[in-house]
Amino acid sequence: MESPTLVAALRQAVPADRVVDDPAVVESYLQDHAEWAEYGRAVAVVRPRSTGEVQAVVRLAGERGVPVVPRGAGTGLSGGANALDGCVVISFEAMDAVLEIDRAERLAVVQPGVVNNDLRAVCAEQGLWYPPDPASAPWSTIGGNVATNAGGLCCVKYGVTRDYVLELEVVTGRGDVVRLGRRTAKGVAGYDLCGLMVGSEGTLGVITEVTVRLRPQREPERTIAGYFDSVVAAGEAVSAVTASGVIPSALELVDRHCLEAVDAWKNMGLSTEANVVLLGRVDTPGHAGEEEARTVLRCFEDAGASWAALSTDEQEAEALFDARRLAYPALERLGPVLTEDVCVPRALVPEMLARIEKAATAHDTLIANIAHAGDGNLHPLLITPIGDEAARLRAQAAFEDIISDAIELGGTVTGEHGIGLLKRNGLRGEVSAEVLDMHRAVKTALDPLGILNPGKVFV
Repeated sequence: MESPTLVAALRQAVPADRVVDDPAVVESYLQDHAEWAEYGRAVAVVRPRSTGEVQAVVRLAGERGVPVVPRGAGTGLSGGANALDGCVVISFEAMDAVLEIDRAERLAVVQPGVVNNDLRAVCAEQGLWYPPDPASAPWSTIGGNVATNAGGLCCVKYGVTRDYVLELEVVTGRGDVVRLGRRTAKGVAGYDLCGLMVGSEGTLGVITEVTVRLRPQREPERTIAGYFDSVVAAGEAVSAVTASGVIPSALELVDRHCLEAVDAWKNMGLSTEANVVLLGRVDTPGHAGEEEARTVLRCFEDAGASWAALSTDEQEAEALFDARRLAYPALERLGPVLTEDVCVPRALVPEMLARIEKAATAHDTLIANIAHAGDGNLHPLLITPIGDEAARLRAQAAFEDIISDAIELGGTVTGEHGIGLLKRNGLRGEVSAEVLDMHRAVKTALDPLGILNPGKVFV
């Protein structure tokens, strides 16, 4: 269908001001933050304000065979929200209301465009806490977090997005509105279709409402910091913490490249003191928490930390974690950044970090490292000079080596960023042909017209 005809039909299906076809505006909705992931030209962007409007767009798209690409804040790192030629992008920026906070049942009902940190702030006012906290929490949305099953700093102890999603309202590929899951504490009636939607990257349904589980607010955390001469030594400390039996509320790794980038941007002065910083936190209250903190400190020291201490300065501790959260945007200021997201068994974190260093050397590529080290989720950041095609090709080769190494060590190609476009080959390497056929069968059953984010996850 020609663009003017489709745009006119969209403006009849939903209020006209919801539909944007100005090329300059549409351009800003065509891709997420995945470096070098391909993207196409959308016919229009629709910014709905209700489930009914989403349903109308999906039904129109289905009738005319037009691809639909759901989009949150565009902070993704795998190309999952990238536009396709001739598609309609549905942006949820106007569906950003916290609809309900139920203190008794400890749950919240939100629209998909609610920013993660905004939900956390509203919950805090009620003495409640929403745990999933990706580093992009100040910008990423709950809908996008659900689409990729986002994790974050505290998921080592408290789990990922899937562990908190109770119920979803979804527009199916046929244009039906359905509710999946339930609010009750228990329930096993039928298949877990709600869980199936979490991490499906917009390929099985368009999520229009999310009900999430909440927890009571925590006691203040204790922070343990350690400086190490190498990422492998820091990885040994991670393995030691795991073996100790302590479950930290956070265990994060930041290397010198990241620290230097943050210092150059924010002048925090961290890179003058360490090659690698390992940040641990425990939130168990009372004496037990003190013992856990001391155990983590011993693990750091026994693994060869050049300096390690239990922080007594809350502002200093927050500054260290701020540096962790700022690492990715700080590195982006230096040039294109290709972001990995592999996850390996925690005991093999040192080996995986050593292999990442080997890939950097073999392909003459600068690789910075940040990691949710406590659960084995590593984020090597491959950095290239702007406009250097040869460097781009070397970085992509290193990217593929890291994926292969993670699979070889019994890991996975993505811990929280999703498959999107960048990891489709990796998925084929990780799962069998028979399992891929099962994925395709589910996709066909739930999106029989093939309009929901086609080409993503697998081909």
